[in-house]
Amino acid sequence: MALMNGHPADPDALRTLALTNYGHFTSMRVDDQRVRGLSRHLDRLVRDCRTVFGADLDPALVRRYVREAVGDEPGAFVVRVTVLDPGLDIGHPADAQDPHVLVTHRPAGALPLPPLRVKTVRYQRDVAQVKHTGLFGALHQRRAAQLAGFDDALFVGPDRLVSEGPTWNIGFIDAHGHVLWPEADVLPGVTMALLRERHAHTVAPVPVGHLPGIQAAFATNTTIGVRAIGALDDLHLPTDHPALVGLRASFLALPGERL
Repeated sequence: MALMNGHPADPDALRTLALTNYGHFTSMRVDDQRVRGLSRHLDRLVRDCRTVFGADLDPALVRRYVREAVGDEPGAFVVRVTVLDPGLDIGHPADAQDPHVLVTHRPAGALPLPPLRVKTVRYQRDVAQVKHTGLFGALHQRRAAQLAGFDDALFVGPDRLVSEGPTWNIGFIDAHGHVLWPEADVLPGVTMALLRERHAHTVAPVPVGHLPGIQAAFATNTTIGVRAIGALDDLHLPTDHPALVGLRASFLALPGERL
């Protein structure tokens, strides 16, 4: 069921989102009523709402809407909170200043997930710092990578620096066995932030030409946790590197915050 502001969603409001695709969201994995990085997800919604709509969003109200949507449901699932203005006029987006909160959820797969095979592509998301609903370009690149025989795409900017995947951040284990996060215009992911808090790391530009020198790579987001990358283009990588095992265990051990 889709709930908007705590009530069953009006189809007309959903049609506005479908036709304009203007809004922002966060997705959070719920495990037995707990969310890793819940406060960070709420902070993201507040921050992005100011950018997208120039409006304030009450995080306590959002949390209440999520609790109402989830109820007492046990197990693991992914909740998506989308913020949109049902009255948005595509000709006058500057007038959209009345954000509504849409909450939906779906089942979540068991962790860890199998390794990814990714293809590097030249692409950069629009307004990369915002987790917005404009997913066409990113999903088009994912589709092209899958048609080429890969699982997903890895974006490389016009400066030839590695940035992120369509819906995930990427991290590396460098030649010295240290965790390395790319310095680039990317979405500030919640899972990435949680891992940075708990593990020594470096943030530095990663030229695509330097990828053959890395020891391992991994993708992160709230749904997949820490997912090993087994291949970058024709470069095959180990998926059981000790640093990857440690990162994954650290993430899974996080108790999460109660909804």
